[in-house]
Parts: sequence; C-alpha cells; structure tokens
Amino acid sequence: MTASFVPDWVQDAVFYQIFPDRFATSARVPKPAHLEPWDSPPTVYGFKGGDLLGVAERLDYLSDLGVTAIYFTPIFASAANHRYHTYDYHQVDPILGGNTAFREMLDACHDRGIRVVLDGVFNHASRGLFQFHHILENGPASPYVDWFHINGYPLHAYGGGRINYGAWWNLPALPKFNTDTPAVREYLLGVGEHWVRQGIDGWRLDVPMEIDDEAFWQAFRRRVKTVNAEAYIVGEIWDPAPDWLRGDRFDAVMNYVFSRACLGFCGGDTLNTHRMRHGPYRLTPLGAQALSNRIDAMLDLYDWPVMLAQLNLLGSHDTPRTVTLFNGDTTRLKLAFFYQMTAPGAPCIYYGDEVGLTGGGDPACRKAMPWDESQWDAGLRDHVRRCVALRHRHPALRRGDYTRLYARRGVYAFARRCEDETLVVVLNNDEAGEINIPLRGCLPNGTVLRPVWPASDEVVMVERGRLHGGRIAARSGAAWSVIG
Repeated sequence: MTASFVPDWVQDAVFYQIFPDRFATSARVPKPAHLEPWDSPPTVYGFKGGDLLGVAERLDYLSDLGVTAIYFTPIFASAANHRYHTYDYHQVDPILGGNTAFREMLDACHDRGIRVVLDGVFNHASRGLFQFHHILENGPASPYVDWFHINGYPLHAYGGGRINYGAWWNLPALPKFNTDTPAVREYLLGVGEHWVRQGIDGWRLDVPMEIDDEAFWQAFRRRVKTVNAEAYIVGEIWDPAPDWLRGDRFDAVMNYVFSRACLGFCGGDTLNTHRMRHGPYRLTPLGAQALSNRIDAMLDLYDWPVMLAQLNLLGSHDTPRTVTLFNGDTTRLKLAFFYQMTAPGAPCIYYGDEVGLTGGGDPACRKAMPWDESQWDAGLRDHVRRCVALRHRHPALRRGDYTRLYARRGVYAFARRCEDETLVVVLNNDEAGEINIPLRGCLPNGTVLRPVWPASDEVVMVERGRLHGGRIAARSGAAWSVIG
C-alpha cells in the first residue's frame, strides 16, 4: 500500500473531539444516582452522566461550527469515566445509552454528513473483562490464562501484594493483553472489524506502540479496510512516526509534533511552562525561525497525501486546556486556531476549547461542556467558526501544497497552492506592522490579491517579488487570495 490509500475525505474534514461523559446529556437516557453535578469541578473517579443521545441532540451546534467529523474517546462499557478501562468491547456503556443510543447518534451524524471515529483501546482491558475475571475466579484452571501476562497466583488485582501480571504502567486496573495468543489477536481484530461493519468511519488507536508487533497492526488494517477502504486509522503517537505511516499500518497519527510547534509560537512568552506540561513534553516559546524549522522538519517526514491526513490538534483530554496554557490570553489562542485551520492536515477541536473552557492537567482538562451561553467566550467561538468556514471555502487550505515564504522574529508566512487558487498566509506574533513578504517566485509581479482574512476591500499587489501593501494587526493572522 502507498499514501494514495489514505482516505480522501479526511483532507476536507474538520474534527471535533468529544469526551462522552462531559459533552452533553439527554433526558431520554435513564441515569444512575449519585452523578456529580454537571457544573462542579471534575474528579478522577466521578461521573457527570453525558450520553450519546445528548450528542445527537447537539448536532446543530456542531454543524454551525463547521464540524464534519467527530472523534470520540472510548464509548464501550467501562467502570471509569474516561472508559479506557474496557470490560465489554461489543457493548456501548449503558450510562451513555447503550447500543441503541449509539445507533441513533451514528445515523443522525451520517444524515448530516458528519463522520464518526471511535477510540480503540487494544493494548489493555479492565479487570472486569470476562476473560480476566474468569482467571480471578479460577486461577490457573481458567482456559483464559494465556490472554494476559500472568506471573503468579492468586492475582493481586485488588491489593494483597505486589502486582503479579502485566499491566499498563503497572496499574492493576489495566491488565495488558497478550497479543501473541491467537485467540486474543482474533478477538481484538474482530472488534475492529465489527464496529466498522456497524458503520463507524474509522478508529483512533490508543497507545499503539505498546503493541510492538507490526504484523498485528498490518492485520488490523487489512481487516478494517476490507470492510471499508475509506475508514480512517489514526494512531496516538506523540513523536514523529514515519515507520507507522508507510501504508501498511496507519493512515495518520495525532499530530502532536504540529501541536508543540504551533503552541510554542502562538503562546510565546505567555506559556504557562512552570506548572504545566503538554502530555510528556514541556512546551517552550518559539520564534518564527524556530517554528519554521520545526514545520519544515515535520513536512519532510511523510508523503504529501499522508501529511494532509494528519490529525492536527491544539489540545486533547491528555493535555491542559490551551487557553490555560496561554495564561488566559485568548488573542494568542485565536492566532493558534487560525494557524490550525490554515495548516496542512485535518484540524481537530477539543470540545469546549472554542468557547474558552479552562483547565489544567487531568482531570481539570475534562470539565463538562457549559451549555449556558452566558458562560461562553462568544467572540472566541465566532472566531473559531469563521476560521473553520475559511478552511471550507478554500480548497488550497485543505489540499494545496505548502511553501514557507518568510520567518523572522515574530512573523511567519507561507503559501498554500492548488490548481485553482493560491493563498498567502501570514502569522504575526509581534506588534502591528506593514506587509512586506518575499514570495520566492510563487506569484509573478503584478499579481493582485484580495484579502480573505480579515475581511476588507483593500487589495494588495506583488511588486519586485514581494507582497506589498496593507497592515497586519498585532498577534493576529491574515490571508490573501489571488484574484482570477
């Protein structure tokens, strides 16, 4: 396989990541008692009671924002609010409304042209998974002892001694599958195939590098793509991952390489680097040249169709909220959203970031979505909506090539070009100034360009190989399109 097998629809997609327990709740889904109040601070173990019918009932909100795909963190039956402790891979969690609510939500999304990607947690399961529970009850007599990495009996799954089985990060609640066992491989590959047959549009795969087995992921791809060749397979890998994206395993990865570059430049000296990390990394302020070097290195990693399918995010359920990383500076956050929507790759908005939801590390980054609009930063949401609309309007921002034009101090400029249009994009993380950008031969002298961001009637012209005319505000973005 080659990069030509990357799903074509992903290049045009704008994703929205939903943490199901915290996005929205529906009165049509019965709830257990003792849920946390929706507006109270999130806790490690508490449940808010979000559900999938709540998502279905909020699709107007997502469509208005311009969202065309949803990535859900895990939805399968689990005893954890994040549901990375899966105990039944064939059943949607009953608190989310079960399989019936999933079907209604999926159909409602597809009716609107919104794709759905689910989170696949195949490295580890829950202590409640039937096969692990069977070993807890029967010890070495269980026929499932080879499903996990067992080092002694009885299992110390709930205390009583040092953990004596393989577990993710040595957490007793997360026994690690033994994927060398044929029955385990078939079970997990069957799960991957099953939900694609049910109609999902792809998988986001949790910590895939912990299953250090190329053949497993190659088989996973074959099984999924046989059912739907356009299914999107994206892995959670925080570092450059060219070996994973040769066409035999994944289509893309969560592009944290882009995230760190974008946040470092747009956040600059406002970055809250003393208390917070971006996952396993500490962010550092970047000037335009450092940003340019990182982006150039990123672009060299992958074939271009693969680059256009990378999942470009600013934050996720594993990172502090971006506005909190920026110490509340929404002007810089708007610049980051603008770059995200004009860069190559499929942008992904973490729920609530568009209205200024705050929070540090887990669990604070997993607050419930506020539906009282008086709690929103309405200006920020409108900015994000307009950035998304800009991306949808201009094919060059979704499918065009990418040429660095200028990188100095706090100003970074690039061109996006496809057959039908050329856009020049400028990111200014400095004071307001005049536009004077070298175009490196990508447009001839005399070319007239109209502003597409921000809206204006003032055109600019290419003179002596440079884009001249107009001003750009401090800590903002601007873009011009060739007329005709």
